[in-house]
Amino acid sequence: MSLIRSALFAIGICCHAVLTHAQAPNIVLIMADDQGWGDTAYNGHPVLKTPNLDDMASSALRLDHFYAAAPVCSPTRASVMTGRHPNRMGVFMWGDAIRPQEVTVAEALKTAGYTTGHFGKWHLGSVRTQSPVSPGNSGFDVWLSAENFYDNDPILSRQGVAVQMQGESSMVAADAAIKFMSSAKDAGKPFLAVVWFGSPHAPFRAAPEDLALYAGQKDADWLGEISGIDHAVGKLRASLREMGIADNTLVWYCSDNGGLKPESTGGRGKKSSIYEGGLRVPGIIEWPAKIAKPRVSQVAANTSDIFPTLLEIVGVKVDHQPPLDGVSLLPVIDNKPDASRPAMGFWQYPAPGKGVSSEKLMKELLAAQQKGEDADDPATLRLDAGNITKKYPTDTLPGHSAWLDYPWKLHRIQKGSNLTWELYNLADDPGETKPIDDEPRRASMQVALENWLKSVVDSLNGADYAAE
Repeated sequence: MSLIRSALFAIGICCHAVLTHAQAPNIVLIMADDQGWGDTAYNGHPVLKTPNLDDMASSALRLDHFYAAAPVCSPTRASVMTGRHPNRMGVFMWGDAIRPQEVTVAEALKTAGYTTGHFGKWHLGSVRTQSPVSPGNSGFDVWLSAENFYDNDPILSRQGVAVQMQGESSMVAADAAIKFMSSAKDAGKPFLAVVWFGSPHAPFRAAPEDLALYAGQKDADWLGEISGIDHAVGKLRASLREMGIADNTLVWYCSDNGGLKPESTGGRGKKSSIYEGGLRVPGIIEWPAKIAKPRVSQVAANTSDIFPTLLEIVGVKVDHQPPLDGVSLLPVIDNKPDASRPAMGFWQYPAPGKGVSSEKLMKELLAAQQKGEDADDPATLRLDAGNITKKYPTDTLPGHSAWLDYPWKLHRIQKGSNLTWELYNLADDPGETKPIDDEPRRASMQVALENWLKSVVDSLNGADYAAE
């Protein structure tokens, strides 16, 4: 654990759980990379074959209005780890590193006796042991991780050691997670397994058996990568049943942002957009012990909700918890008649992404380690991830933000000195094509959105870490 995180733990994470290890649910968080809301058969895609996801959606809790916290990958992953909007910790775009000052869901669950593993795409820092923002320094006991998206036969980092793997990319992560889960079961410990696939991110390289499903189809490799995900999800779920632990295992499936094909994103725009197509994603929660009958929820929720939901389920409380943007969805899971969620904010700050080639970096690490050397480039290790050197103003809030109080969604678009507002009713206009002139509603939502944006800037400027 990094020194910064050690200091934060001194502030306190308390476990108030009364659950024994036998009662504590196992947790599997599965995330696709660039899979849009409509990129499944169960959501109506005319070509895709996703029988395992279809089965999961038809037998569990389907969240029909589930959102990524951000329209690109690294920020959404930061939201899962912390329950906070990624801009609070400076994860504006792809390639930005999480701050080591943040408490992650893995660190929190470890205080309740969980063993933790990360498998697949990381993209929140480095996958080298010396980094303060590696999976190992972010709360994971076991990790087989990639710097960014990865393809078939990848080189991955196993606790900092570069390993040449063989196989279809999603299945490589699934197989590693299954081995971890089996070991945890044998040891009698509850587990958190974070399985983050690198598909269907471009460039598309489907395995031959998945490509064959779409012979003659346009975008066959892209379609095949999604089927590869589906097969991996099917193997994960089957393995839980074979181990006899499926009943008390919570499996949460989603994507990190909207899809790449506008016709199947489920809304206006696609990845990188604050409109629905860039944020709305598949969402499924399977937990037979709690969700005995299949159902569909219309409650709007997002990836920031994963952290507080899991902590409430397990009974963990972070003392001096910095502001959370997520809320617990346990009332939704429990099917409470009054289950709802407060309004939520989105904000794409105009910052450039940072290119991170997992293939290049992992080849370099493997070559160095084969020579008995190790790479120690500070830029690669992200040693500056916790530095807060820039102060952001609260009197200008640039970029594209939105306030979603379903079904109402207010957009705030600021480019330089030009500020525009757009209000939509998603129930009547899911495509966000017909702006509504409702001044009282717009005014009240505008106040809520701008207050939230200023709160985010306060966090970004380091206010949440003052207790260190």
